[in-house]
Amino acid sequence: MIETGHCHALSTAFLNQLGSLLENSQLLTDPADCRVYGYDNSTLQGQPLAVAFPESHSQVVSIVQACREHHIALIARGQGTGTTGATVPGSDPTLILSLQRMQRIVALRPDDRLMIVEPGVTNQAVQTAAEAQGFFWPPDPTSAAICTIGGNLAYNSAGPRAVKYGTPRDNTLALKAVTGAGETLHTGVQTTKGVVGYDLTRLLIGSEGTLAIITEATLKLTPLQPAKRTLRAFYRDVHSAACAVSAIMAQPVVPCALEFMDGGAIRMVRPEAGDSLPDHAGALLMIEVDGIDSQLDELVDCILAAAKVDGNIGVEAASSREEVAALWSIRKALSPALRRVAPKKINEDVVVPVSRIPELVTRLEQLSRRYAIQIVNFGHAGNGNLHVNLMYDPSDSDQQQRAGACLEEVFDAVLQMDGTLSGEHGIGLVKRDWVGRELDKTSLRLMQAIKAQFDPDGILNPGKTLPANPETL
Repeated sequence: MIETGHCHALSTAFLNQLGSLLENSQLLTDPADCRVYGYDNSTLQGQPLAVAFPESHSQVVSIVQACREHHIALIARGQGTGTTGATVPGSDPTLILSLQRMQRIVALRPDDRLMIVEPGVTNQAVQTAAEAQGFFWPPDPTSAAICTIGGNLAYNSAGPRAVKYGTPRDNTLALKAVTGAGETLHTGVQTTKGVVGYDLTRLLIGSEGTLAIITEATLKLTPLQPAKRTLRAFYRDVHSAACAVSAIMAQPVVPCALEFMDGGAIRMVRPEAGDSLPDHAGALLMIEVDGIDSQLDELVDCILAAAKVDGNIGVEAASSREEVAALWSIRKALSPALRRVAPKKINEDVVVPVSRIPELVTRLEQLSRRYAIQIVNFGHAGNGNLHVNLMYDPSDSDQQQRAGACLEEVFDAVLQMDGTLSGEHGIGLVKRDWVGRELDKTSLRLMQAIKAQFDPDGILNPGKTLPANPETL
């Protein structure tokens, strides 16, 4: 335990060193200014010691080295759209490293199908630049307009297109990063094939800034398909829709998006939807198919044949950009609607094998009845990735206790179905203490050893992602 006076002296020396490394406009030290960088899109919040805004890789190196010298915790962050508290500081003095000013597109090389960017570039800026050359970067989180590439990589955040085109791990060729020892690290290659050494690129992606701070990423671009068709299919109940998902994913034509909403989700968005949703719809699927225009009708027919399982009550197709936007607006309105109704809801993005989605939704219905907790489900059904929302009033201690017990059984059910506790939201603080249920002790020990190699003093995002001591699990 560091005494308060000694801790204050260390902090002062550290801040003085930072002041010599950065311009005045690149450093915040006033507690009120810093506080807004102490929370993310979770309900958690902490108080940073200071906030730094580096503008180059070399500045990041110098900041990490200063943090290591003074034993100051360091958390890198983008726009704070994460939901698991992964960028929230703990009780130790912590520097927040905001990478939002590192927002250059360093290179765009269509012939090599790649783009090199800094971590502060938004997902939307990448898509806009790529589209001008006839390409796109497949990861497309709902928050694409504001979330950064650095954040996408830190969480391995994907979105609807992952069902066909994969996650950031599948669409990133190389990284430039700074380890917790202040050393520069280059991973990967600028080619689509390469097997020299261990795959450190995929290791860093999804590590939530606990191993290294990414300062540059080489993104693998994919050519835009010339045509796309958007469909919305309605079902009598969630079981019918879940069976349709399994049927769609078992045939040869892979949709570029396959989104699921249950009856509870439909009820939440009815105010925004008007008359566009049938009164008797118990679930819906949003389906997108892309490809060559001359082949699209045939591709859509294959999807429709699989989608029309028993319980399907209709399918509608969009024929213009405006109609496509209208169909997707319902899905995009869901998260805000849920927050209005239950701002303290529990939102877990669990994943099961696609063939077991019908079983999962059945188990969730049973748990909802048993614990008298409303559960609203939606998400990226083509990947088996459902967002399970437990709606409860946290001021009601009985409801809160029932919601906690229900969540325990949700996680147990997911793991029993060979699933995983997080698909794209990450672990952070919110799920850290559940990790030991999914990973065995051997895996956790190896991961802790990897963490120690990258970050020997434990300054990078301490206390996140992995349980502190796997031997106690």
